[in-house]
Amino acid sequence: MTDALIETARSFAPELADRAAAIEQARAVPQDLADRLAAAGLYGLCVPESLGGAQAHPLIFLKVIETLSAADASTGWCVNIGATSGLVAAYLEPEAARAIFAPGTIVAGVFAPMGKAVREGGDSYRVSGRWNWGSGSLNAQWIMGGSMVMGDDGKPERVGRVPNSRMMIVPRSEVEIADSWQVMGLNGTGSNQFAITGALVPHARSVALATDAPREAGALYAFPAFGLLAIGIAAVALGIGQGALDEFVTLAGAKTPQYSSRSLANRPQAQLRFAEAQAGIAAARAFLHDAVESAYAVAAREGAIPDAVRARVRLAASHATKACAEAVTTLYTEAGGTSVFLETPLQRRFRDVHVATQHLMVSGTTFELAGRVLLGVETDTAML
Repeated sequence: MTDALIETARSFAPELADRAAAIEQARAVPQDLADRLAAAGLYGLCVPESLGGAQAHPLIFLKVIETLSAADASTGWCVNIGATSGLVAAYLEPEAARAIFAPGTIVAGVFAPMGKAVREGGDSYRVSGRWNWGSGSLNAQWIMGGSMVMGDDGKPERVGRVPNSRMMIVPRSEVEIADSWQVMGLNGTGSNQFAITGALVPHARSVALATDAPREAGALYAFPAFGLLAIGIAAVALGIGQGALDEFVTLAGAKTPQYSSRSLANRPQAQLRFAEAQAGIAAARAFLHDAVESAYAVAAREGAIPDAVRARVRLAASHATKACAEAVTTLYTEAGGTSVFLETPLQRRFRDVHVATQHLMVSGTTFELAGRVLLGVETDTAML
C-alpha cells in the first residue's frame, strides 16, 4: 500500500478549506478544482492499473475520501462518486474502457435503474430516463445512468431471477442537467437531476454490475459496488466528524460562554462531550478499517467475498455514518449559539453529515439487511 495518494489528498486540504464556503454557495465543485483533482489521480482511485488508474486498496480509497472531506465534505463526496464510478471500467470491453476512463477523465452517475433501455440494431440500446442525485455530474465528461432493459412485451427483462439492469454510459453532451439541487447540506455536490432522452448507447458502453463478471483481475473488483459506495459515504462522514472535532478545539479554546468566567474548553460538560465525540468517531473508524481490511484479505485470498463478510462491511459503514452524525450533533450543541452563524464552519458540518445519513447505502435499512445476514436469516443480498 502506498501513501502517495493520501499525501496528494492532504496537499489539496488547505485550498479546499479556504474555498469551502464558496463551493457551498456555488452549489458545485468548481471545474478548475475538479480538473486538478482528476489530473492528480484522485478520481481514478478505483480504475484498473491497466487503464492508468490507481486500482487502490479500499483503505487507501477510504483515507483519501476522509482527508478531502475533513477539508470540504462536498468535494470529498464528489470524488467518492467519481472514484466508485471507476469500478465500471473493470467490467467494460477494453476499447470502451480506454475511451471512457482515460487518465484525468471524470465520470459520474447514478446506479439506481431509473431509465429504460430498448434494444436497437442488435448491439445497441435506445436510452431515456430521468435520474435524481447526480452528484458531480456538472464536472463530468461521461455520465452513467442505471436503466432497465425492456423486452418486446414492454416489461423489464430478467437475467435468471435478477432484473436486467445495466449502467448506460453517455457523453456529457447527451445529458440535460437541471438546476434542482436546493438542499440543507452537501450543497456543493451539485447533485442535480439529469435526463437522457433517446440516446443511442452501444452495448460495449453498458455494464450489468449485478450479473456481469469483471474483466480485470484483482481483489478490489471482488468488492461489490454497493459496498464500496457505502465505504465512501462513511469516509465522507468520518471526514466531517474529524473536521468538527478540530473546529471545536479551536472554538472551545477561544470562546467564553455568556455568564461564565471560564472558556468553553475549561467547562467539565464540554470536556466530557468532546471526549465522547472523539471516542465515538475513533471507534467507528477502527471498526470500518478492520472490516474493510479483513474483507480485502478474503478477496485477495479467495477471489470472492462471502455474504457474512460483505454484511460486516456494510454494517461498519452504516455505523460509522451514524456515529459521526451523533458526534457532530453533540459538538454543535455544546458550541452553543456560536454554532448557528454561517461564519462558523461547525454549522456546515452539522448540515452536511445529516444529509450523508440519508443515503440509501448507509440508511437504517442496511442495519436490518446486515442483521438478517449475520443472524443466518435467508434474505435477498443483491443490494449488499
